[in-house]
Amino acid sequence: MEFQAVVMAVGGGSRMTDLTSGIPKPLLPVGNKPLIWYPLNLLERVGFEEIIVITTRDVQKALCADFKMKMKLDIVCIPDEADMGTADSLRHIYQKLKTDILVLSCDLITDVALHEVVDLFRAHDASLAMLMRKGQDGLEPVPGQKGKKKAVEQRDFIGVDSTGKRLLFMANEADLDEELVIKGSILQKSITSIRSELIPYLVRKQFSSASSQQRQEEKEEDLKKKELKSLDIYSFIKEANTLTFAPYDACWNACRGDSWEDLSRSQVRCYVHIMKEGLCSRVSTLGLYMEANRQVSKLLPVICPEESLVHSSAQIVSKHLVGVDSLIGPDTQVGEKSSIKHSVIGSSCVIRDRVTVTSCLLMNSVTVEEGSNIQGSVICNNAVIEKGADIKNCLIGSSQRIEAKAKRVNEVIVGNDQLMEI
Repeated sequence: MEFQAVVMAVGGGSRMTDLTSGIPKPLLPVGNKPLIWYPLNLLERVGFEEIIVITTRDVQKALCADFKMKMKLDIVCIPDEADMGTADSLRHIYQKLKTDILVLSCDLITDVALHEVVDLFRAHDASLAMLMRKGQDGLEPVPGQKGKKKAVEQRDFIGVDSTGKRLLFMANEADLDEELVIKGSILQKSITSIRSELIPYLVRKQFSSASSQQRQEEKEEDLKKKELKSLDIYSFIKEANTLTFAPYDACWNACRGDSWEDLSRSQVRCYVHIMKEGLCSRVSTLGLYMEANRQVSKLLPVICPEESLVHSSAQIVSKHLVGVDSLIGPDTQVGEKSSIKHSVIGSSCVIRDRVTVTSCLLMNSVTVEEGSNIQGSVICNNAVIEKGADIKNCLIGSSQRIEAKAKRVNEVIVGNDQLMEI
């Protein structure tokens, strides 16, 4: 076994709390499938027979009850009271890890050829190889968002070498207003997140100079005497030409002059595979959740060619008014002269006559009465849209009711016990 696969499914979806207050983030429907199904399906398609899933009790119950896969799922539950980041979660399962690991987030939806990332890791004997895609400049309206449109995602800025594969710099745009500083000696347990802490730390650790080794050793000796020694990444690398941390400014100005050591000699090597085409998205915000449901109609026919986008049990009177890029779930009823375009409709929904649904997500058991018009909105489980309502760019929470002939634009309508963060 060359690699072990680990799927992270612990995060609560703090940037989309109205959706995740009633449904755990890994189980949110995307294209009428739970979000976590997509990384699990990707791993199954490339031949993994066993996967470690780090998650919560609620998600574990659903995985055990509803998921039918050939792979064995080794489910590890994080205590509900624990506040663990992704690196903390890996540390929690340390005893299970016997090889190099392939880590996927439960909110990753992609059609990447996974072997391209793995081959990059192998070819360069890398410390890490990561998957990224070029940022999208398009602005899409987010349900409930008023005022100027905002980008649907927060971007990472990276620097690569002339090959476009060696990762030299990485920072999130939220961090670029301040100086980026990571101390050369970090306590082993101070790293809690893979993406925001561990990867930037490893990227910087590539830039090391032999002359700094002695100074580092002297510092570590002093720390030993004070019983305050801290471990850094080199504490876990076999001894062989160990290089240590260089000044931070060397990171960005690495190739200026003749004094810089050949990066190929660094013991810490970070690489990145950048997708230029295809689907690759992290569903971490409401905007990205909407975009994933818009795009998934292109992906599902490729990875599940045996499944129709319109379930065979759906009852549709005017089939020609259902767009070819729309999904309709089992046991859903669509009335006469009702139009559904660029939308995902869940299971057991009732859509009456002369209804228009455009660029929307309707979850399960939603009722839309006659003559209603819904555009660019998310309608959650068991909601009722009464006769003649006009809804645009809204988020309607679970079991909410919109009165007849109401006009709602850019609103978030949820229960009093739910909070929405946009």
